[in-house]
Amino acid sequence: MNDGDSSRDIEEIESGEFEIEPEELGDIEAAMREALRAVESSTAEATEKGIAEVPGQGVVVPSDPESADVGPEVNQLRAEVADLRDRSTRTLADFDNFRKRAEKERDDDRRFATSEVFTLLLPVIDNLERALSAEGPEEDLKVGVNLILRQIKDLLASSGVERVAAMGELFDPQFHEAVSRHEDPNVKEPTVSHELQSGYTLHGRLLRPSVVKVAMPGSDEDPGSS
Repeated sequence: MNDGDSSRDIEEIESGEFEIEPEELGDIEAAMREALRAVESSTAEATEKGIAEVPGQGVVVPSDPESADVGPEVNQLRAEVADLRDRSTRTLADFDNFRKRAEKERDDDRRFATSEVFTLLLPVIDNLERALSAEGPEEDLKVGVNLILRQIKDLLASSGVERVAAMGELFDPQFHEAVSRHEDPNVKEPTVSHELQSGYTLHGRLLRPSVVKVAMPGSDEDPGSS
């Protein structure tokens, strides 16, 4: 990063228009602290030697206020160094606040990432509570439970959750977990004959495999090893 980029970044941070990726925070803060240390070190060294260079002029002048040769250039230099140190310190403090705020926002995003799903689940809980407290024949309760189940499935589908196809499908170890097998002369390849537990994917990524029984074409081959 060159001096022009650094000056622009400082101005953007001070104006609140600075955009940065969270993973870059540590590196930028370290660079800013190093730059501030360099300014302080250079100032201390110049003061110790009794000289200082006027920026942009290449003029070396005494920095000792008691020197007879002290001129307006030295006073200007001291003012510029003091201003730079002040700006650097304030910018670093602003950046530290920005980093803490970004970390808090990132933590909040992780904590409340599922809030929308939970909000959508609340009506399902309400309906379950109503079904349990309702009085009536068992058939009415069964109808109510089926409606709630449909509501849950619709909610899952709207969130990208899909059921893994199993019954009658060719055995796929990526999506099916075989717990038992049996021979079946009617199949030519390992095929799911029973689904004991449904599997689901989220936007194509497996959440849980289907637990299945597998029909084998008269072979001792382990379907899980193919």
